[in-house]
Amino acid sequence: MDALRLRLASALEWGVAAAFLAATLAVGSLILHDLGGPALRAAAPPPASPVVAAVPAAVPAGAVSVPVLPFQDGKEIRVGLTAAAVTALLGHAAESGREEADTGRLGQRLTRFYEYAGFRFIVVYEPFERNGEPRATAIYLP
Repeated sequence: MDALRLRLASALEWGVAAAFLAATLAVGSLILHDLGGPALRAAAPPPASPVVAAVPAAVPAGAVSVPVLPFQDGKEIRVGLTAAAVTALLGHAAESGREEADTGRLGQRLTRFYEYAGFRFIVVYEPFERNGEPRATAIYLP
């Protein structure tokens, strides 16, 4: 009986030692991977299509994006509204007349400039789905 217990204890010790060795090698591999930097990592292939900028070039640097823009008269515009809904809400007088178009992820992206109730702001419209109606994807305060 003592011989069997000795064999089981020895096998258990070898199993624990093997587990610790495997864990040490795994941690060492992770450390070496992080220390290697981008030069040792495989280079990613270049994108197949041109990369679309998240922020249109017409938006000035330092502009702050907001999901909802409330006004003192109780009106508000939010991300997701269509261009027609924003025009109906604020009127054509709020549009400054400046509009720039570029390519978005799912089609043409429009950047329109507005001034309403003493606020100047920029709304970016693009479709949420292919061949969909352009909706406000971002509202910027310059």
